[in-house]
Amino acid sequence: HVAAGTSTIRIGAGGVMLPNHSPMVIAEQFGTLATLFPGRIDLGLGRAPGTDQQTLRALRRGPESSERFPQDVLELRALLGPPQEGQFLHAIPGEDTNVPLWILGSSLFGAQLAAMLGLPYAFASHFAPQALMQAIEIYRDRFEPSEQLAEPYVMVGCNVIVADTEEEAKRLFTSPQQNSTRMVRGTRGKLPRPIDDIEEFWSPAEKAQASSMLACSYYGSPNTIRDKLESLIDATGADELMVAAAIWDHRARVRSFEMLATAMGQALRIQGAAE
Repeated sequence: HVAAGTSTIRIGAGGVMLPNHSPMVIAEQFGTLATLFPGRIDLGLGRAPGTDQQTLRALRRGPESSERFPQDVLELRALLGPPQEGQFLHAIPGEDTNVPLWILGSSLFGAQLAAMLGLPYAFASHFAPQALMQAIEIYRDRFEPSEQLAEPYVMVGCNVIVADTEEEAKRLFTSPQQNSTRMVRGTRGKLPRPIDDIEEFWSPAEKAQASSMLACSYYGSPNTIRDKLESLIDATGADELMVAAAIWDHRARVRSFEMLATAMGQALRIQGAAE
């Protein structure tokens, strides 16, 4: 739907938890997308469960599923690549589409695997930022060039909420703050409405844990956000940022993305003029 409604942006899965699926099925699904929208499809691959234990049992997933992840990535890459002599399995469509693969991660394992396979690496710092800098360092130090990628390429995830004023952005940010607190409590639910005083919602211990999860999160006016994201890029050397906006009101979310695009577009124009 998104690919059909756009013409230039790249569309990706950010991502598919591969242990929950057959590499053959994923190859055919994304091969279909790549055939319909050539040159615009990316495929992010993760090994985490992505869900709770009850759902895992319904998926018939066992502990060995995660252990097979590196082998499944290699199998998927082969299915999306050109046919080889003597090859028995063929993904149709999918074969020879060479859909670009990304390794997703929130730990050092993904960084090491992405480096070993010569794939771009996306770190889930928008909800698990603790190992971000160490993972990037390991990835860059151990990177081995591949047919897909000659040099390391890093994407950093972050939460960004932009509003006309600092006060409104701070209020909107109470939605992800509540959400992270509920994760600490082990409860689930839809994204909550923003509230006026987050301090009345969480305990000091919950605040510490939730704030740790949201360490790579930024809210504020357009100028504030531009400066904060430029600092993040400088600190990490990120080649791309993946931005999430957990905003309860849809219109406010759209407005946030519009202001973010304008602010970062201005920053790029200033940088280009300086160069």
